[in-house]
Amino acid sequence: MSELKILAISGSLRAGSHNTALLRAARKHQPAGIDIEIYDGLREIPPYDQDLDNPQDRPAAVAELRRRINGAHGLLIATPEFNYSVPGTLKNAIDWVSTDWTKQEGLPMHRKPVAILGAAPTNFGTVRAQLALRQVFVWTDSDVVVKPEVQVFRSHERFDESGNLTDEATIGLVRDLLGALKTKAEAAVAAGTAAR
Repeated sequence: MSELKILAISGSLRAGSHNTALLRAARKHQPAGIDIEIYDGLREIPPYDQDLDNPQDRPAAVAELRRRINGAHGLLIATPEFNYSVPGTLKNAIDWVSTDWTKQEGLPMHRKPVAILGAAPTNFGTVRAQLALRQVFVWTDSDVVVKPEVQVFRSHERFDESGNLTDEATIGLVRDLLGALKTKAEAAVAAGTAAR
């Protein structure tokens, strides 16, 4: 089998985001057989508008994200926590890629293998955001990795000044999460429900 394509999305727009750095660490420590590509277009996704949510009228950035999700064997999402929940920019993007009002395209998130992780400077940040994200993925019928849970608390102590993940325990958890995602993606390929 050729390499499995994993699209990684950070819910943070900050240049120095530890969540984005966590995705870079995942790419650095990815297991053989998968290729992680980090998506950097979240800032370009406009607010969700159902009037434009059809193949003819969708904004170009939305159409591109849908195309990339359709072409991926799985998703890796790193989320910070805003107001006890998922950042609005991330939830907005998911809203755009969870629909098929025309019943002609298929649902990009349907049965898509998804792994969630997150980093926060506090002792509990990202926990509630991850829980909220899991609830969203119940509705989209995505195939979410449930273990291990990767919640990088006190993240400023686990990354160096250049944004490199230095904590070995966290690196181990990230590797385990990617292994579980790979297993789900391989199963989706075998079942014929992977990248379209």
